Amino acid sequence: MDLINNLSLGFGVAFTTTNLIYAFIGCLLGTLIGVLPGVGPIATIAMLLPATYALPPVAALIMLAGIYYGAQYGGSTTAILVNLPGESSSVVTIIDGHQMAKRGRAGPALAAAGIGSFFAGCVGTLILAAFAAPLTEVAFKFGPAEYFSLMVLGLIGAVVLASGSLLKAVAMIILGLLLGLVGTDVNSGVARFSFDIPELTDGIGFIIIAMGVFGYGEIIANLSVKEGDREVFTDKVSNLYPNWEDIKLMTPAILRGTALGSMLGILPGGGALLAAFAAYTVEKKTKLKPGEVPFGKGNIRGVAAPESANNAGSQTSFIPLLTLGIPPNAVMALMVGAMTIHNIQPGPQVMTSNPELFWGLIASMWIGNLMLIILNLPLIGIWIKLLSVPYRWLFPAIVLFCALGVYTTNNNTFDIWMVAIFGVIGYIFIKLGVEPAPLLLGFILGPMMEENLRRALLLSRGDWSVLVTRPLSATLLAIAAVLLIIVLMPAVKAKREEAFVEE
Repeated sequence: MDLINNLSLGFGVAFTTTNLIYAFIGCLLGTLIGVLPGVGPIATIAMLLPATYALPPVAALIMLAGIYYGAQYGGSTTAILVNLPGESSSVVTIIDGHQMAKRGRAGPALAAAGIGSFFAGCVGTLILAAFAAPLTEVAFKFGPAEYFSLMVLGLIGAVVLASGSLLKAVAMIILGLLLGLVGTDVNSGVARFSFDIPELTDGIGFIIIAMGVFGYGEIIANLSVKEGDREVFTDKVSNLYPNWEDIKLMTPAILRGTALGSMLGILPGGGALLAAFAAYTVEKKTKLKPGEVPFGKGNIRGVAAPESANNAGSQTSFIPLLTLGIPPNAVMALMVGAMTIHNIQPGPQVMTSNPELFWGLIASMWIGNLMLIILNLPLIGIWIKLLSVPYRWLFPAIVLFCALGVYTTNNNTFDIWMVAIFGVIGYIFIKLGVEPAPLLLGFILGPMMEENLRRALLLSRGDWSVLVTRPLSATLLAIAAVLLIIVLMPAVKAKREEAFVEE
């Protein structure tokens, strides 16, 4: 009964004219920039975060959530038509989606991605609504020691689930933690790692790192690709609707992908990405029907399952953020940044102190998913036209927009130079094959970990054993240690590397 009352409160908030407009703007902007090759949800939210400064908190978060799943929908369009992942989890969609486009079946591939995403998004939101309240009650039992241990587990999870080298993932987390230390120490008032630069005494801005590494870094990387190397199937989207055979094949794949994504999305580090890979692997293990196209040659199940898993995972990844205040992935870290900007402390107290925001955000996800189906399938022609705009016109406009956004936050030209520096660093990361998402998690969680550790030691009068004598804290640290040991085992390490290889 409480759930129905809470959802009716949420829909009451989400259905106001202002919030509906911002949900639509978020979905539209997300899809618009998500369609651009290489500019995924992280870069999109990072670039548009300054635009939400002047908005009311509820409208700002509804708009950012719309940008998040809008960019994911747009990412599948790019993967299918241009053979470039709009975001990391679209890497799996490319395998069969682009093959379908080559065979003149881009329409059904886009429809499968859209329908799968819509269904999975709705189920993921329902799970979020059902489990948010009980988990929030559990979260109130957490003290500083438990929060510190939970964040350690989150960072270990980010290492385990990061694609690529374990060593590189650890290096990114440590770099993120170090960047989080820059600024003035809250307890002593002493400037740390500011190198006598006055602008650094307040710390490095969250938007600067996010926009530089993920926004500008991706743009520089995309500009390094020759325009002639981009094969865009703009003329091959004729019949958008899948046939009866397609529907029979993709329906069970969507259900399997949704179930996997809902479970794995909660995991710290990159649950939605892992869910997309896992869903594709499950489909490959499922026996082919007579006359069915082999995987890697344009099988519709290879599009529907990972897209469903990815979107279900992206919805359930809000659970740790809204209930515990812990971001499980880089996009949720951006959402923490947005909440902090609006003076909202993410965590269990949000539900009790600001129920309109909490339930309004959840209700807006249903509305957003519906808007995205309307935006993506009937208006596919517009997105295809956008893909044919020359990069030499498109990216300078985005760079200018980002620079204006960064400048208006503090009216400081130093921030623009910092974004440019982090943009070059982001490009170097891409060239070195380093996944930068753990850096953002480290940067966000670092100060929170320091604060909770100090608080725990203050309450225990400097006794470090408080981290292992409290049962819940000790359990979380033990899980983190076991995860680390398992992933370092040679057999598991080899399997893990194999799981993240695109076939």
